[in-house]
Amino acid sequence: MTQHLGPAGAAAPAGEQGTRPERTGWWRDAVIYQVYPRSFADGDGDGMGDLQGVRSRLPYLADLGVDAVWLSPFYASPQADGGYDVTDYRAVDPRFGDLADAAALIKDAHALGLRVIVDVVPNHSSDRHVWFQQALEEGPGSPARARYHFRPGRGEEGQLPPNDWESVFGGPAWTRVKEADGTPGEWYLHLFAPEQPDFNWEHPAVHDEFRTVLRFWLDLGVDGFRIDVAHGLVKAPGLPDTGQSGQLRLLGNARLPFFDQDGVHEIYRDWRRVLEEYPGERIGVAEAWTPDSQRTALYVREDELHQAFNFHYLQTDWDAEALRAVVAESLEAMLPVAAPATWVLSNHDVVRHRTRLGGGLPRARAAALLMLALPGSAYVYQGEELGLPEVTELPDEARQDPSFFRDNGQEGLRDGCRVPLPWERTGSSFGFGGGTSWLPQPEGWGEMSVAAQAGEPGSTLELYRTALRLRRDHPGLGAGDSVEWLSAPHGVLAFRRGDFVCTANTGEEPAELEETPGQLLLASGPYDGRGPLPADTTAWWSVAGVAGAATTPAPGSGA
Repeated sequence: MTQHLGPAGAAAPAGEQGTRPERTGWWRDAVIYQVYPRSFADGDGDGMGDLQGVRSRLPYLADLGVDAVWLSPFYASPQADGGYDVTDYRAVDPRFGDLADAAALIKDAHALGLRVIVDVVPNHSSDRHVWFQQALEEGPGSPARARYHFRPGRGEEGQLPPNDWESVFGGPAWTRVKEADGTPGEWYLHLFAPEQPDFNWEHPAVHDEFRTVLRFWLDLGVDGFRIDVAHGLVKAPGLPDTGQSGQLRLLGNARLPFFDQDGVHEIYRDWRRVLEEYPGERIGVAEAWTPDSQRTALYVREDELHQAFNFHYLQTDWDAEALRAVVAESLEAMLPVAAPATWVLSNHDVVRHRTRLGGGLPRARAAALLMLALPGSAYVYQGEELGLPEVTELPDEARQDPSFFRDNGQEGLRDGCRVPLPWERTGSSFGFGGGTSWLPQPEGWGEMSVAAQAGEPGSTLELYRTALRLRRDHPGLGAGDSVEWLSAPHGVLAFRRGDFVCTANTGEEPAELEETPGQLLLASGPYDGRGPLPADTTAWWSVAGVAGAATTPAPGSGA
């Protein structure tokens, strides 16, 4: 087996990097923290987050208790879609730093026992990518155009798009180009913004390119990749019409000719072979919107990727019956492929769960404890450990999300979850950086900052810290692939894992438990383990009675 070592070295086992013990299959129960670099921390004071800022805050993440950091794109990009429009997959955008900053970040993370996962964006490039610019210059029928999806239009003069596909961001998924002589010419496919032309994965050059991209970052020391639009790379032969309309259908509720095609799996088998060339259990994580958990499981078969995001769980309402069904379905679907289930409540593309689930901060805290009690791997999106809500009142002139500017799109919903984090109580950007942040922060942001919550009993930050410590230390948490469901009152979800029990009251009224499950370890809100379980409250219990472990937080003001 070939081993590649780059400037930062191969990822050493966690026990050699920091204080955490070496674990085989670290990713099976890992808690992975998503950093959206533009909004995490600004190291150079220009109002936009960068790698220097992330690097300076790595000790915070190690103290929080997560196992790995997933970085959203920081590659060279015009930023038409927040970095998911890439011009050079082997370069850091100057707004974020340079390759030396990336190498230093990886090295520092490893020294703290943190693994590093980076985004890879294989479905599309930027329209300013050298390949696409070459395709425009060389014209119809050229080899350069074969690396993308160029097609003649329909209609007598080719004035209509080649098919009825719609962009996820709204409007047609096709844009017509002007040829070198100035005349209207072919159309190119973009499932997202026009600035993001889709690669043609039937072309061998595309396969070759991304194998080299993976090896480039593995050589630099990264521990894995989160694969953007993993379900979209392969399109049905002939690019047939869908015969449907409506933007929401694009998000995975049905199999369509541009999503979840079986051909993607050979790509990931190839990528798995690349990952296994390297030591240290490097992983691949699929962002795969699929119709059901069984289709998701296909992405994590033994010879493909290691994890896939559980969007079915993310989309589930705060309802005990619905949650039990999706948890059971998710765990059952993963058993045949021996892969861990994953759990996620928020990310850079969806409304923050404090706002999305309704019920405010108490419900968000309860949902977090429920998620962290489930077997498998959990993802935490930056700021959810502070209890941040969605920012719903942003002025139009501050908007950045390309979907905000396209008819029938997503209405710019992603800006509200990307507002930069507050680190301090005061200051022009609440400690985010030296000046005004690239998206405006609400006036009350400082009261939810890290400084306001650190060491504060009952704060959401301390709730997450305690939960992550217990998850690591308690044998009934994280590892495994099943739960034992317990009888519970209506609106309460209850399950046991070894000597650990979780009870979550999703109802609107306190619920009387049939019996006290054991010694209280942790509760998401004011609760001492006696009497009815309050509404919107999750409690963790030790059946074995772990001495001295009980922690009963009371929510602080707004955090």
